[in-house]
Parts: sequence; C-alpha cells; structure tokens
Amino acid sequence: MAGLLVVLIVVVVLLLFSLRTVQQYQQGLVFRFGRLRRRLRAPGLTMIAPFGIDRLVRVNMRIVAMSVPTQECITRDNVTLRVEAVVYFRVVDPVKAVVNVENYQFAVVEVAQTSLRSVIGRSDLDHLLSDQERVGNELRGVIDGPTEGPWGVKIERVELKDVALPDSMKRSMSKQAEAERERRARVITAEGEFQASQMLAQAGRVLAADPSGLQLRLLQTVVEVAAEKNSTLVMPVPVELLRFFDRIEADRTGSAGAPGPGASVPDVKPIQKA
Repeated sequence: MAGLLVVLIVVVVLLLFSLRTVQQYQQGLVFRFGRLRRRLRAPGLTMIAPFGIDRLVRVNMRIVAMSVPTQECITRDNVTLRVEAVVYFRVVDPVKAVVNVENYQFAVVEVAQTSLRSVIGRSDLDHLLSDQERVGNELRGVIDGPTEGPWGVKIERVELKDVALPDSMKRSMSKQAEAERERRARVITAEGEFQASQMLAQAGRVLAADPSGLQLRLLQTVVEVAAEKNSTLVMPVPVELLRFFDRIEADRTGSAGAPGPGASVPDVKPIQKA
C-alpha cells in the first residue's frame, strides 16, 4: 500500500513537471538535449519530458509594433532631419525566428534604423513631407528583404511617426507658404475684377440699347440712396433731358437760318470797278 502511494506521488510530480500551456497566439518549439524537435506544439495543454530533457520555447505569432529610435538623416537635397518611425511585423516561421537569429525583435529594429537612413538619403525634402506613404512602402520593402527569408519575420507596415525640421528650414517654409498664399489671393482678386468688368460692359451695352432701362436703373439707385435716411439727395441731370434740349436748339437754329416758303431772294448785282 505504501509502495502504491509512492508511485502515485511520483506520477503526479512527473505530470506537474511535464505539463506546459501554449497560448492561442503562440506556437511551441521543443528542444530535446539542444536539438529541435520537428513537431510544433499547437495552442493548448502539451506535455514535454521533464527534468531538463526537453525545453519549450513559445513564439509570439501576433503583429508587434516596435518604435524605431529617432535617427538624424540627411536628405538628397542636403537637409538635416530627425526622423522617428514605427515598424509593424509578425513571425511567419517560428523555427527560423528562433534558430536563425538570436533576438529577432532587436534585429528588426537595427535593420529598420539603417534602412531608414538609407531611404531618407535617397529622397528629397518635398517628396518626404508630401508623400510619406510612398516612403513607408519603400522602407517596408527594404526591411522585409533580409528579414522574411532568413529570419521568418514578415514586415507588415512601416510608418513615419515624426519628422522634425531645423528651425531655419521651418522659417523658410513659412515664408514660402505665405508668399504662395499672397500670390493666390492676388490672382483671385484679378480674376474677380476681370469678370466684374466683363459683366459691367455687358450691362452697359444692354442699357445703351434701351434708354428706358437706364432710367429704371437710375430710379432704383435713387430708391436705394433714399433708404439710407440721408438729409440731402443729389440727383444727376438725366442724359435724355440734355439730348432733348439739344434737339430743340438744333431745330430752332435750323428754322432761323433757312428762308421760309414764298420768300423772295434779293437780287445780287456785281460790283463794277471804276
């Protein structure tokens, strides 16, 4: 009876030392006496040989976000920048991630730093600020090359977290933006004046074709001025009234200078010299 109890105790101890848990987002690798076992351990409860015979290594298969330390880079147009980036990656081959590289997370960050300086050095400042998505895609391709094949790490995404410009460059860009806004404002003002002059010329042609329209416009202006509660109202003399007086004067002058009907014209004799 005592022997059976001892056996049960030994079995329980072996089970306690042999049972391991692998999470849903992990894959388990078993090393027996330092040699990798081919079968991967799926998520759940698994059993290994106790007392140091087997060693279980759990590999995280989720996407990991790693911040790349701030790098001081020089663009192709010789502008010094301080750039900070974020790398999103995940393990696609746990065997390569554990066997082929000592610390794959540290290795990915180091590759990202060198690749960031290289890509920024091939880009202009304007392209870097206006098209950061293209720079991120180029960084992803550069980093993914040496990591996916030999290390079993897939680079999902790379984004520029911060781009710090020198103070002198900020002032220059501010002046440039201000000059551009002023230029656009002047162009818009000139276009508005040109369109207004075209509309005024068209309105003048319409009013010239119909004098009554000009009188109606004059009356409308008088109404608008009177609505301002002014004590004095100065009204211009209508142009049609001046034309009326011109016609009367022309008719009077013509009738006074021409002979009437039935009037005799005096004979004019030539003057003879003595």
